[in-house]
Amino acid sequence: MRWARHLRLLMAGAVAASALFAAPAAQAVGPSAGQLTDLVNPFIGTENDGNTYPGAAVPFGMVQFSPDTGHNTGYDYSQNHIRGFSLVHLSGVGCGLGGDLPVLPTTGDVTETDYGRYQAEFSHDTESASPGYYKVGLKTGIDAELTATARTGVQRYTFPATDKANVLLNAGQSLHRTVSTKVEILDNRTVRTAITGSGFCQDTKPYTVYTITRFDRPFTTYGTWDGETVTTGSQAGRDGAFVRFDTTKDRTVEATTALSYVDARGAALNLRSEGGRSFDTVRGEANRTWEDRLNDVRAQGGTDTLRRTFYSSLYRSFLAPNFGSDADGRYTGWDQKIHRAKGFTYYQNWSLWDTYRTQSQLLSLLAPREARDMAISVIKIDEESGWLPKWGYGTVETNIMTGDPVTPFLTNAYQQGLLKGSEGYTARAYRALKKNADGVPPADSSAVGREANKEYIANGFAPYVKDRPHAKPGDSDYDHGASATLEYALSDAMLGAMARDLGHDADAARYAARSENYRKIYDSSTGFFRARDASGAFTGPADPAQSEGFHEGTSWQYQWLVPQDLPGMVDLIGGKQAANDRLDSFFAYEQLLEDPAKTAREVWVNGPYDYYNADKYNPQNEPDLIAPYTYLSTGQPWKTTDVVHAALTLFTDAPTGMTGNDDLGTMSAWNVLSSIGIFPVQPGYDTWGLSTPVFERVDLTLDRRYYPRGALTVTAPGTSDSDRYIRSAQVNGSSYGRTYLTTDALRGIGSLAFTVGDEPSEWGTSAEAAPPALN
Repeated sequence: MRWARHLRLLMAGAVAASALFAAPAAQAVGPSAGQLTDLVNPFIGTENDGNTYPGAAVPFGMVQFSPDTGHNTGYDYSQNHIRGFSLVHLSGVGCGLGGDLPVLPTTGDVTETDYGRYQAEFSHDTESASPGYYKVGLKTGIDAELTATARTGVQRYTFPATDKANVLLNAGQSLHRTVSTKVEILDNRTVRTAITGSGFCQDTKPYTVYTITRFDRPFTTYGTWDGETVTTGSQAGRDGAFVRFDTTKDRTVEATTALSYVDARGAALNLRSEGGRSFDTVRGEANRTWEDRLNDVRAQGGTDTLRRTFYSSLYRSFLAPNFGSDADGRYTGWDQKIHRAKGFTYYQNWSLWDTYRTQSQLLSLLAPREARDMAISVIKIDEESGWLPKWGYGTVETNIMTGDPVTPFLTNAYQQGLLKGSEGYTARAYRALKKNADGVPPADSSAVGREANKEYIANGFAPYVKDRPHAKPGDSDYDHGASATLEYALSDAMLGAMARDLGHDADAARYAARSENYRKIYDSSTGFFRARDASGAFTGPADPAQSEGFHEGTSWQYQWLVPQDLPGMVDLIGGKQAANDRLDSFFAYEQLLEDPAKTAREVWVNGPYDYYNADKYNPQNEPDLIAPYTYLSTGQPWKTTDVVHAALTLFTDAPTGMTGNDDLGTMSAWNVLSSIGIFPVQPGYDTWGLSTPVFERVDLTLDRRYYPRGALTVTAPGTSDSDRYIRSAQVNGSSYGRTYLTTDALRGIGSLAFTVGDEPSEWGTSAEAAPPALN
């Protein structure tokens, strides 16, 4: 490497990347200047298909009370009409779901029942949001405010002076396919609904959401509707209800809506448990809850933009999974029977193909008690339905995405020590994972599991069978045989490591051998992974940028998804020099040095759904989120910093400031971890790769039950757009030369300190410094 030229290129790109890095600490906008919640912008990702939502929620809450503008996942910043404020949303999903019970205040006679026709216009000039709170001024002259508890949404409407102030509760329309609905006026303050829906990308088994809404004063009149027919005075209807108030004197109406996935009794119990308080009281409690959560990560230094982006990502990382159990612990399992959670909170909503790579590790670090309950909930899904989930929504399996993402999710929980205890969860998790790894769910199960497992176990690869008919909803591993093979092999490695720890030596050897199956789809004639058909022949275009059989990516983007054995992968393609040359091409490294931000936006894959026909890094999607950290294993760790910090320029504090779909916090967690400088380079194991933080200091408050020291401080004095290369590292004051830490090491240290400079160094370049292969 010609260091002088490298430095000149770096300095030429400094201006473009300058938004990333720290201003002097004295100028930082920090806790002393206001609350951390003041730094959060819930509108980030609401435009350009980030698919986030700006509405009110508390961490992991069952309710996400947010406006719907007509976008298929709820809210789009570029639209200017609100159809209703509904109770259920997920941050960054790619298909329509949720949107249950859109509620909208109106004035005058109720003549329309289609929310696409009675929707209200608004302007962003009259709109604001913060953690746990949303407000908008509608052009009808009505102000709407939303806040939330874990299981309720609280609304406040300020009407003009009128005797026809209405609140419409539209049970018959949502973001998913509505199967059936029921609406009841219980008394002159209370409305109850039951909404059965189906679908996420494709149809699923139906699930039911129960709601009850209690207003703070009596209606003057009310009615319900079936289809387009509105009947004043009717106490029961199929599709919706309106309630009316006289606001000629008292212009404000408040209401609390409770949610349950169990039954109407559960909704009523949640209302009694969490309702009965004023809007302002609930809003204050939501804000305090978020402030307490965000305060576990205190970053010093950085520009205002960088800090807003960071804390907004941290906020989104805590939005899911979500409570599935009611206040009394009851929940609907995947067997569609009612169960009671004892000693844990039951969670639901599992975007596992996404979150196993980043968000599950972040929660294990910052919210281990909740992460433990999440892992237990997944174990319960197996015990109650017969199989582990793949992509679960509410009380049903959707089978969206492919591979075996539940295995690294649960082995991560094991490796992070979350399954310890007298309840036997470690053994129960292992039994479920072994069944999942060695079998295929039967036809009468809604799960597809490892759909191509029979062929994979027999031949070492999942065949690519394009458009193969399949009877179950969701995606098929056969349609993505090449990437499914890589995902299965990754999961086998993680399960093998768990088996070895538990003394299941035969299983450990068998899974370790299967973890080498990535080699079975390596085509030496192209030097890349390639799909095989059912006969074993390589299939699809030889050009790896045009490859087939990879889910939401190409062979270029999947080539680094071998975190269990990067040394083996590097040898396969010709050694470290060949690997570095290929990585440099993949990241357009020379261009990146000249202009990091421009390269990230114009040379890398740019667009939330641009998955195919590319030979460059795709920071917008999950398959190669780990790829920048590959340089830690090829002797050039400074390039990890270059690439990661270029990718971080894609996160901004504007509505377009999300890289692709957030996917229940996956992208947000990538931003948080990469900004701190520790990243899970072997998802499902306990390895954290190191890179230069973008903040001069980050203080993490950790749960002493899992991290006895209770805190970790990461420092990098002087880190900036030019001085961003690690010169040396210290752990608890002692020199440290490796490019990774284990979870056990994190438990025993209180400080991780980096010395940084303006050019690469020899730090981390020895063979012993790299993360080892699992085998």
